[in-house]
This record gives sequence, structure tokens and C-alpha cells, in this order.
Amino acid sequence: MVQIDPSLVQWSAVEAEREGRPLLVLLHGVGSHEGDLIGLTPYLPQQFVAASLRAPLPHGDGFSWYPLSTPGAPDPGAVDDAAEAVLAWLDTLPDVHPSVSLLGFSQGGSLSLQLLRHAPERFAFAAVLAGFVVPAAGDDALERAGARDEALAAARPAVFYGRGDVDQVIPVEAVERTQAWLDEHADAEQTVYPGLAHGVSQEELDDLNAFIGRVMATPITDAGTPVAAADPAG
Repeated sequence: MVQIDPSLVQWSAVEAEREGRPLLVLLHGVGSHEGDLIGLTPYLPQQFVAASLRAPLPHGDGFSWYPLSTPGAPDPGAVDDAAEAVLAWLDTLPDVHPSVSLLGFSQGGSLSLQLLRHAPERFAFAAVLAGFVVPAAGDDALERAGARDEALAAARPAVFYGRGDVDQVIPVEAVERTQAWLDEHADAEQTVYPGLAHGVSQEELDDLNAFIGRVMATPITDAGTPVAAADPAG
């Protein structure tokens, strides 16, 4: 059983400034840590309070949400364990946020989509940057995924899926699987960024901010303008 260490969560605001604000949960890529995506918060809508989690498994100089195996096709049971750990952490929070949303990069993006499978009603939206959907494998996993995906398709949660067209980390078959899966199961905005590798660009964040404004039906306030950034972690 893996767990989220609440003492390692990095927040974008002190506790006294969190109540009444929508929560955005940040899920980093493999080999990275909770101090990574928190750096994006000045460039995201300032209505949100962000919580950046550390993945539970050591990986090199950083951490991972689940063990690496076949690129783009990890063991779904391990991804389920990570999703359940995030949900258990959310259950410990006080009921002070009007909504909860997800933003995940690469492996964190795959976890974001798995969280939607587990509890689509809990999240206002998921933003998946350079990520992918995890395929089911084995009879039991197929049965669980089928039931979850059926419920997800009925809910059709809002998803932003952004990726670069020269990303060499996420396999083409995983990208194609994700595109088709999102078409069937979510209200998804899918955008490909020319010349972007395995990272995040200013144009992508601009599009994400516009997406959030539409989904949340609220004007975007005080989002900064970042320079292009790249992250080699998966």
C-alpha cells in the first residue's frame, strides 16, 4: 500500500488563505518531485490554491507514482494503488474547497486520467500535459477498467490534453490510444504543439488557462506569462 506523505505536500498558499478557493492538485512526472510543478502556479489562474504532491516511490534522484515497465503501458494495478493513495489523501483535507481539479505531467498525467476512472464525480477537470491513458491488462483489470470507463463515459468529465509533436518519451501507440480513449470517455480539448518535445510551453499554458476559464465559467485573473520550459522527466 502506497501513501501520500502530507508533510511533503507543497502548497501555493498558507493554510489561512486556502478556504473557499478551488483546489488544483499537481502530479509531477517520474524522476521529479513536489517542487517541480509548483513552479507553474504563478502562470495559472490565481483563483486556485495548488497542492503539489510527492510521488511515493523513489526513482533516481526523484520519485515515481508507480514502477516503470513497458513505456506507455505500466502495470494498471500499480497505477490504481497510486490513484487510491491520492484519493485517500484528499479524504483527509477539510471540506473548504468548492471544487477539486487535477494537473499532471507525463506519468502524473496518466495518474490524473486514472483518478478520473476511479472518481469522475470528484473532479471539475483534469489537465494532462504530455501524458497518456493506462491500458488495462488481464481479465480482472479489464473488467474493472470496463466498468469504470462506462461510468466515466456517462459523466464525460472535462479534460485538457496537450502534447508536443516531437515528444520522444511517450510512445506513438500510447498517444493514439489516449486520443481515441478521450474521444469516447471525456469532453476533451486535445492540442498538439509543433516543435515541443517532452515539456510545457507558454502557448500550452495560455491554452490551458483559456480552457480552465471555460470549464470553471469564471474569468482568469492574474495569470503570468512564462517562458517556454521543458522537463525531461516522464
